[in-house]
Amino acid sequence: MKIAILTDPESAAGYRLAGLEVAVALDAKEAEEVLGRLIEGDTYALIGVSDALLPDPHRTVSREMRARHLPVLLTTPSLASALAEEGEDAEHYVRRLIIETMGYAIKVQKADNQRASDRKISDP
Repeated sequence: MKIAILTDPESAAGYRLAGLEVAVALDAKEAEEVLGRLIEGDTYALIGVSDALLPDPHRTVSREMRARHLPVLLTTPSLASALAEEGEDAEHYVRRLIIETMGYAIKVQKADNQRASDRKISDP
C-alpha cells in the first residue's frame, strides 16, 4: 500500500520531491471529490490532507470510511497555517527554514531579466 498527499498546487512540488504521490485540489469542493476517489481506489494506506483544503477530512468522508480501517487520514499543515502560527510572512518563513536546515543564511537577489544561472547568491 502507498502514501498519498492531497494538497494545493503550491505545496505539491515539495511532496513530490519527497517521493510521495500527490493529488491536487484548488478548493474544498474539489478536495472532497478527490479524497473520495482516493479512498474508493483502495490503493493507499495513508492519505495526508492539507488543512487549508479540508480542516476535518474525517467528517468530510465519514460515509466513505464506514466499515473501513484503511486508509488512515492525516491532516497536514499548509504553508498558510504554518505562517499564521509563526506570525511571519513567506519570505521570513523560508529564510528561517534555510537557516535551520543549512546552518547559515543566504540571500537570493531577484533579477527579472537574468537567467537563473546568473543570479547572485551572497551572505546577508
